[in-house]
Parts: sequence; C-alpha cells; structure tokens
Amino acid sequence: MMKTKEIDVTKLSEKNKEPKWLLEQRLTSLQESKDLPLPKLERTRITNWGFEDFHLDQDKVAHTELNRLPEDIHSFLTHEDNSHIIVQKNMQVVVAKSQGIEEQGVIFTDLNTAILQHEELVKPYLFSTLEGEKNKLFSLHKALWSGGIFLYVPRNRELKIPFQSLFWLKGKNMGMFPHVIVVAEENSRVELIANFVAEQDDRPSVNNAILEAFVGQNAQVRIATVNHMPQSVVDVIYRRAVVERDGKLEWIIGDFSEGRLISDNYTALKGEGGQVNVKAVTMGAGEMKANITSTVDHLARHTTSDILARSVMKNTASSILNSITKIEKGASKSNGQQSGKVLMLNPKARGDANPILLIDENDVIAGHAASVGRVDPMQIYYLMSRGITEEEAEKLIVYGFLGIVLSNIPSQSLKEQLDRIIERKFLQ
Repeated sequence: MMKTKEIDVTKLSEKNKEPKWLLEQRLTSLQESKDLPLPKLERTRITNWGFEDFHLDQDKVAHTELNRLPEDIHSFLTHEDNSHIIVQKNMQVVVAKSQGIEEQGVIFTDLNTAILQHEELVKPYLFSTLEGEKNKLFSLHKALWSGGIFLYVPRNRELKIPFQSLFWLKGKNMGMFPHVIVVAEENSRVELIANFVAEQDDRPSVNNAILEAFVGQNAQVRIATVNHMPQSVVDVIYRRAVVERDGKLEWIIGDFSEGRLISDNYTALKGEGGQVNVKAVTMGAGEMKANITSTVDHLARHTTSDILARSVMKNTASSILNSITKIEKGASKSNGQQSGKVLMLNPKARGDANPILLIDENDVIAGHAASVGRVDPMQIYYLMSRGITEEEAEKLIVYGFLGIVLSNIPSQSLKEQLDRIIERKFLQ
C-alpha cells in the first residue's frame, strides 16, 4: 500500500502556484484522511479495495492535439461538436480547446488555472456541497485533486453547444483525482459531458473523482458522466448538486467500469419549484463489484424529482442499486418518483435494487418501483423460434430493458456512444 506524504502534497501545490489557503486545506485534509474511516455502503464490503494503492504522476506532460489521442480513448468523445474540450491525463491537462465564449463571460478551463485567474469566483464553490460529509475518500480527494474542470455560465446566457471533458487514467499504480465544478447562474443554460476512461491494463490504479453542480434560479443544466474503467481500476465518483428556485437539472449517468465501482449521486432541491431528473444505466461484466446510489433531497415546496435507473449484470458481476428520495418537513406539494430495476444474464451474476422513501411531510406525492430478475428463457426461446440466434436474442432483451432510459437521452451522439460501450460488453 502506498502512502501519500505531506511533501507530495506540498510539491503538488507549489507546482500549481496555489494560494496559501489551498495548501493549508490540502494538508489538513491529508492529515484527516489518516484517521477517518471509509464510507459505509449498503451491502458492500470495501475494506480491501485498495483506495490508497497508487502514486502521483507529477512529471510534466506536454500538451497535444485532439487527433493525436489514442483511438480507443478518442472514441469516447461525442462527435456533435468539438469546440469546447478539455482532456486530462492522470494529474495533468493535455488538451484544452475552447472557442468564442470569452466575450460572453463564460469560463471553461481546468480548475487549477481557474483558481489562479478567478480565485474569488471559485473559492466559494470549491467543496461547498461536501460540507459535513467526512470519510477517507473525500479527504484523500480534497488533499490530492488536480486538473479538473471549472465551467461558469453567467446569468441569461444559453449555450447550445455541449462542453466535453475526458479524464484519462494511464500507467501502473496511478492515481487520478479530477474535480469538476459547474456553475450556471440565473436564467442560463448549459450541458457538460464528462468521460472517465482508461486503457485496458492489468495493473491496479485509482480514480477518485468529484463533481459539484450549482443550478441557479430558472437555469437549465444537463450533465452526462460516463465511467469506463478496466477491471484493475478502483473507480470512485461522487456527484453533488444544488438546485435553486425553478432550476432544472438532468443527470445522465453511464456506469460501465469493470472493476470495483462506487458511484454516488446526490441532489438537493433547495429552491421552490426546482426539478431534477436522473437517468442512470449500468452494465457490468467480468468480476465487477459496484455500489450505485442516487439520492434526491426535497428541501423546498413544489419540487419534483424522478430517478430512472437500470442495471444489467453478466458473468460474475454484482451490483447494489440504491434509489433514495427524501422529502423534508416543509417541502409540501413536492413529487418524488423513482424506478430501479436489475436484470441478471448469468446464473452467477448478482444484483439488488433498494428503493427508499423518506417522507417527513403529508401533502406530497411519492412513489417507487423496483425489481430484480433473470432473463426469461421463454423470451429467448420465442425470439430464437423466429430465426434469431441466442446471442442476438439476449441483446434484444437487454436493449429493450435499457431502452426506457436510453430513449429519453436527448443527445443522439451520446446515445450512440453508450450503444458502442454496451456492444463491447457483449463481447466480454
């Protein structure tokens, strides 16, 4: 097990020319990480997952062109528009491309640069959604984050072209700690696609990522995250969001990592009339072990949420799918819905769906649906009787099962990207 020392954190901070308060925050968090426990996850033992089995790649990496990325890495980018892209390799940004947004007051840059150039704007948001949340993984991230994204959209700006980021983990025993902040002010509109990927490798590494989103009054934000790490990688991603009055947030989550995965999504509906829609798809193969949680907390009146999650497990993969809807006292007239379903393709595959409603107000609407099951052999038999092979029949059933989520994704290019990943899973 590799232990990060204070000197590593100090070097990281000095290399980035960070202000004193940030170095102090890093060192405090590093010290806390030594004493804090791992998070407690529903029905998932993570004690021996190797969250500290990494070293930091602090060697300077030259910037490159987008078309020089390896093909299997480049393929994770959508093809609708490549005007605004940031690519990070391990701890450092290697591609930064953005055109024609500065005059609109929009900021799209890596988080290290944002702190140097816009410190007073970034500081109030950085880690503000994590106040009160303490565990070893949060503290390690807070001590070691590097690169990441800062996307800021001022009020009354509507951006139609999606912003893209790609976080690329490469090498033996590497650690990657990207931190993403999205700020959409009043009456703005923006979309971000974030991919977390690695080349196939049998050497263990760690991805520990956090995404914070702030949806202003009457703003509209769509954030898509796609995780596709090989079996050797411990993949941790926490997503946190705050939605103000009449704001609308859409999460599109594709969890396709093949090793050990923690995927945790939390949204606070803080302002009256706030809305959030969560569309989550998971497909596990090999020996994948995953704990996937989507939580919505209704804090204000007339708020609306919908969690739609689907999980497919094959081979010996296993997953815990948690959906949690909280409606707090005073959040009357709110509506919280959720649906979580798991499909297992092999006898040794395992899956569980846990719907949870925590209601502390009378005048609300809340509902849930959950199911866990295996492929019906009669469905396979019926399709094969029509001349379809067993392999193609299974694909049709899986795509039909996931279709309720995939068909509701607005971006055609993102749909195609998810289809390609799912198709790869069938080859495993």
